[in-house]
Amino acid sequence: MIKSPRGTRDLLPPDTALWNFVEATVRDVFRAYNFHEIRTPIFESTELFARGVGEETDIVSKEMFTWEDRGRGAISSSGSPPRSKSVSGADSRSGSFSGAGDSDRGQSLTLRPENTAGVVRAYIEHKLWDRGLNKLFYIGPQFRRERPQKGRYRQFYQIGAEVIGPAAAGSQSPARDAEILELLATLLDRVGITNWTLELNSVGCPADRAKFNEALRQALAPVVDKMCADCQRRAVTNPLRVFDCKVPADQPIIDTLPTISQFLDEDCRTHYEAVKDILNAVQIPYQENLRLVRGLDYYQKTAFEFTHGALGAQNAILGGGRYDGLSEDLGGPAAPGIGFAIGEDRLVLSLTASAESVVRKPDVYIAPLGAGMNREAARVARELRRHDLVVDLGDEAFRLKKSFEAADKMGARYILIVGENEVKANAFALKHLASGEQVTVPRGQLAERIVQK
Repeated sequence: MIKSPRGTRDLLPPDTALWNFVEATVRDVFRAYNFHEIRTPIFESTELFARGVGEETDIVSKEMFTWEDRGRGAISSSGSPPRSKSVSGADSRSGSFSGAGDSDRGQSLTLRPENTAGVVRAYIEHKLWDRGLNKLFYIGPQFRRERPQKGRYRQFYQIGAEVIGPAAAGSQSPARDAEILELLATLLDRVGITNWTLELNSVGCPADRAKFNEALRQALAPVVDKMCADCQRRAVTNPLRVFDCKVPADQPIIDTLPTISQFLDEDCRTHYEAVKDILNAVQIPYQENLRLVRGLDYYQKTAFEFTHGALGAQNAILGGGRYDGLSEDLGGPAAPGIGFAIGEDRLVLSLTASAESVVRKPDVYIAPLGAGMNREAARVARELRRHDLVVDLGDEAFRLKKSFEAADKMGARYILIVGENEVKANAFALKHLASGEQVTVPRGQLAERIVQK
């Protein structure tokens, strides 16, 4: 028997009802904050992630599904391609992307491991600033080759949003950071997660981080040989990534390292204080976490995570931050931005609501009784569905006992008998399955009667 690949899963009823509830709820919240949906390709140029996310991040160096286009190779599970192929015809931190339609050579493509870089790429490519579009959200699958665990899959789903645009539009204001955080608090409350924790930090600007990285290198030098192999590599390539380490034995060492707050310039410090001031004003609770740096290189200034105890040690539901230089890094105009991504798989795991509590079961099961009654039952079903009733149909070949069993199994509220006598009288036997009450209802009053109870 062929099974789904490791790290993937099928989403089945009734669980899909819970997913639909979450997605419908967040769409309503996004609408209230004037966000508009964007849908980007599920694969992009590998160069986009190498330049946007950062070549030394775990995502790019270890977790991407990458392949050479034009049939030159299968999808690889061994991470990114050689660095010479990850950047196509441009410096890794400047210039524009080479065209996807370049027919003279193969192109390295990657299943998207995150969606911010793709949204910013679309913002630049389609000049969305000219359309006044600077609040965008997305819902869709992402792909990372990481070790599957509770709530984490190799194909996983994210709900995310970005506020991006020219400084004149106010996108660099701390008010935008606070608005995003207030939106997220509203969203989590609305879907039924009430005991969340917001962790907040500032990771400063690039100049701050350069000083911080140097201080980290000096602090790590005498102790790094006691840390895991990944941290030993990070200490050389990008010391900030040491804070991403989840190895328990390394945590006491990490706790002794300097914090970014010691290196913030006046602008970053003022920005951070303004964000906290607005959060206090709108009564959004938060905890400062000076070790929070997030796992992507493009973050600047505000960084945040929302956590939930139901998920265990790996308890982050969502995270995000400000990325004021990302558009320029990808060859676009200056466009300060801030965004977030919610792990939808983990969000659903955190819900106190069950799938049974949100699924809409049939209002009525129609039982055709006798030869030729499928036709008549279909006519009645069409009439009832026009009243937004959920209707399921049996078959004229079923015995009445089988129809009752089927109606009960699917949780229908009513069973409606459609037989020759009922059709002639234009009135039908309607039975409430929970109470056992049965009445005869004229055809024109059926919908009203079913809606009432």
